[in-house]
Amino acid sequence: MSQVHVIDHPMIQHKLTIMRNKETGSKDFRELLKEISLLMGYEITRDIPLEDVEIETPICRMTAKEVRGRKLAIIPILRAGLGMVEGLLNLIPVAKVGHIGLYRDETTHKPVPYFCKLPGDIDDRLVIVTDPMLATGGSACDALAMLKERGCTNIRLMCLVGVPEGIEKVRAEHPDVDIYLAAIDDHLNENAYIVPGLGDAGDRIFGTK
Repeated sequence: MSQVHVIDHPMIQHKLTIMRNKETGSKDFRELLKEISLLMGYEITRDIPLEDVEIETPICRMTAKEVRGRKLAIIPILRAGLGMVEGLLNLIPVAKVGHIGLYRDETTHKPVPYFCKLPGDIDDRLVIVTDPMLATGGSACDALAMLKERGCTNIRLMCLVGVPEGIEKVRAEHPDVDIYLAAIDDHLNENAYIVPGLGDAGDRIFGTK
């Protein structure tokens, strides 16, 4: 069964509190999301394999460590997942980026796919799927299924805020995918929004309504 990792570093929690505040504007919201994504990236990449390399410092030769293979991919779920890409790229600039487009039907609250563009060697990479909100879990499950259909076997899901309903759905349908969160909130309301949450992440990132 997949593991759920809650990354509760004090700086992440502080920045998340500012993001939750309804008075926080889009510019600050975007910057904070980028900063939190970078901080979360340290945890999500903690077990990336290393290999020994011989280098020469200004003083002497030595055996040092570097990331082995460097084959990572960041796959945001459009559109809100885009807000987490820049922070991860600041940490992992060699990663390739793909995109999966899903929107939520306002009546059924279920995800509807409309776009998928992935690196050609996606099946040979560690894939980090990004989406700020893990609400019903529908979008995440559909995105993960699309990746698996294309041969991906090493996938991690990175979200900002989740709720038990969404977490359990992902774990039930994709028990091989670990979930990384900054916070687990209480529940979903009648409109399938996270409570207390932070509103519609896409609208707050891009200044739409």
